[in-house]
Parts: sequence; structure tokens; C-alpha cells
Amino acid sequence: MLITCQAGFEALLTRELGAGGAAVSQQGPGWVRTETVPATDLVFAHWLLRGEVEVKGDSVNALAQRLADFFMQSLQGERIAAPWPCVFAGPAELIGLGRRISGVEGAFHVLLKKKLSRVAKLAWPELPRGVGAARGFAVWFTDFGVAVAGRDLFGNGQCRMADDALAPSRSYLKVEEAYGVLGLEPEAGETVVDLGAAPGGWSYSAAKRGAHVLAIDNGPLKGGALAHPRIEHRREDAFGYRPVAGQVCDWLFCDLVEEPHHVLRHIVEPWLSHGWCRRFVVNLKFGRVDAVALLQELRLPGSCLQVHAPGLRIRHLYHDREEFTLVGEVAAAR
Repeated sequence: MLITCQAGFEALLTRELGAGGAAVSQQGPGWVRTETVPATDLVFAHWLLRGEVEVKGDSVNALAQRLADFFMQSLQGERIAAPWPCVFAGPAELIGLGRRISGVEGAFHVLLKKKLSRVAKLAWPELPRGVGAARGFAVWFTDFGVAVAGRDLFGNGQCRMADDALAPSRSYLKVEEAYGVLGLEPEAGETVVDLGAAPGGWSYSAAKRGAHVLAIDNGPLKGGALAHPRIEHRREDAFGYRPVAGQVCDWLFCDLVEEPHHVLRHIVEPWLSHGWCRRFVVNLKFGRVDAVALLQELRLPGSCLQVHAPGLRIRHLYHDREEFTLVGEVAAAR
């Protein structure tokens, strides 16, 4: 199995796999390979490729031909009648590899079109958004002359998001990506409490969808969040804010540059245990703590998150740095 991740976080993915009983046999920038199926829902993994084969070639045409041969042989007895993901990728850290990947991808599609024109027309160059399995074709280049290819993919929900000129910060991209992991996003008329909102990227993301946002932060809002008609800005401390008795918001947002246990103890635990929100998107910074040990704490059977949000998903997003994003629904507030 080949597993991709954000480049620079291979060591943490390796440790996470080891904690789940899977050993890494090979690794490179943005990827690892393991012979063991992971036993846990992986946080650092972006997509997983099962039953893969390694293909080698000295040239663009040689690689394309061998990949096309493998793909077409794998289609025996299978009928493709709907759009299918056909993804070619590799580590951006290898200078010039992007050009090689593009060349092989183009040559592959020429060969496929000659043999299977209808199937070629249904190819889509992206994984489906969200979490789940997909049957298609994925190719990951580990070097200029080496590619790992397979038909059975599992996407963990991470996805590069398009920026918005009115978004006041890069953080906007994180919450946009998080919706895909949860499979839900704020809707018109829903209520959102954004703790530590400034400069307002997450608040703006919800408000542009028609939600009403209460943005809590002593700092100023900027860009599209500033004076937005659906955003009420209160200059208060995020840790001190509590909702009015009996009030339940549809969404809790929280992206604070604080020690993660402090956020868990003073925000996540009270909000979930009291049922003050129905859904949540929370970031926890792990730069100064042991990230894998923190994950194990979050997954303890008696932890607040496991008790009150049994469908919790934790991800290291494409747009995350040294942080986790937690998304889920609160059982008591459904």
C-alpha cells in the first residue's frame, strides 16, 4: 500500500502507522509504503493506494506505455460507464518532476484514447472530494523513472482549495477544506460561533454561505469579514465567552494559537459536554507537543471527544501546518 501525506510529515505518518501496528518499508518526500493495512483512521495520510504495482521506464513514452498496459489489463471484465478518477501526482520537492509527470500523463491519455476512446472521455483528473473509496487509476511518481500505480484508492478528505480574494487570511482555506472531511458545511440561516475569529477567515467562509456568525476576538476583522452584514463582531476573550442559557449554535469554529490541552480543557470540553453546538471545526496546534501522543489522548475511549462526538474525524489537512483539524457532530445536540 502506498500512502501520501504532506511533504515533511513522513516521520509523523510513520510513527502513526507504527502505533497502529503497520511498518513502513519505503518512504520519500510526501509518501510512504507499507505491507500492512493500517488498523486506525489515519490522520496524516492524504490518500491510500491499495494493491499497487511499481512501474519503471527510462523515458516518458516508456512509462506511459507500461502504465497504459497495466491499466487496460486491469479492466478485463470491468465496465466503466461513469466518470472515474485518473490522477497523476508526485512530490513537488523533486525539481523538474512535475514536467515529467505531465508528459507521462499526456502520453498515457493519448494511448488510452486510441484503444478505449469512450473510457478516456470519462476520465477525471482529480479524486472525488470527501472521505471514501474510489475505483479509478492513481499514479504516484517516487522518482523520474519510477511510478507506483493502482486502481483502488481511498481519499482521506484532504484537498487543495481555491482562494478567495475577499478572504482575510490563509486560514480561510483550512475551514473550506475541513467541510469536505466532515461532509457538511454551514448553510443559509444557520448560526456559527467563531472563537478566536480575527482576522475573520473562518467567519467569512460561513457568512458567504448565508450563515449568521458571532465572531469572538479582541483583534480586528479584515477583508470580506469586516462589516459583513451577517457577522457580529464582539471584542471579547475567546476563552471567557459562554452562550446564553439554553442557546445552541449550529457550528463552533475555533482556530487559536494556543497550547492544545488548554484549548481542549477550556473550550472543546465545555462546549461539547454541555451541547452548546451541533457541529464543530477546531484546530489544535501540535508544534510544541508530541503530535502522536496527543492523537492517542484524543482517541482514548473515555475522552470528551469520543464520548460526545463519536463520529469525530481528525486530519492533518493539505492547508494545515503543525496542527490538526478536528471535525464532528455533537451527539447530545443532534
